[in-house]
Amino acid sequence: MRHGHGRSRGKLVIATAAAVVLGLASPAAAATSTTTVTATPASTTPGTPVQLQAAVTCEMDPSGGLGMTFFDGDVLLTTVPVTATGQADYTATFASTGTHTITAAYSGNGNCDASSNTTVVQVAQAPAPPEPSPWSCVLVCGGLINFNVGDIHNPVTIVRP
Repeated sequence: MRHGHGRSRGKLVIATAAAVVLGLASPAAAATSTTTVTATPASTTPGTPVQLQAAVTCEMDPSGGLGMTFFDGDVLLTTVPVTATGQADYTATFASTGTHTITAAYSGNGNCDASSNTTVVQVAQAPAPPEPSPWSCVLVCGGLINFNVGDIHNPVTIVRP
């Protein structure tokens, strides 16, 4: 019985030693970061490109690390690098209509902590073109159009079925 107790203590010592080593190998505390994301346009139709722009604000250089990951709800869209000025851009298109909640998740690096932000893109079908009004046919529908160009005279009769 005592033998099993010694094994648990050994595992605790190893885990504690690993935590100390990892703590010593880690850089100093990273600076706080803030991420903002925008979508242009915020309202669109299926298949129309939308520019997603994320910006990381950090007092240190936010580049490096795993970059910026864009999600549509819980669906991964892509991961792109973050520039030294904190910019990360991606052009997306949406096939389905409805509200798309876009999350930009900054992974952080040795200088800056991770952060994220969301925005919404509304995707709707394009409206149907309006029906022609009866007034749009005043000159041509079922009427006679005559025009003269120089010596040419061309009467045109339009017959509606």
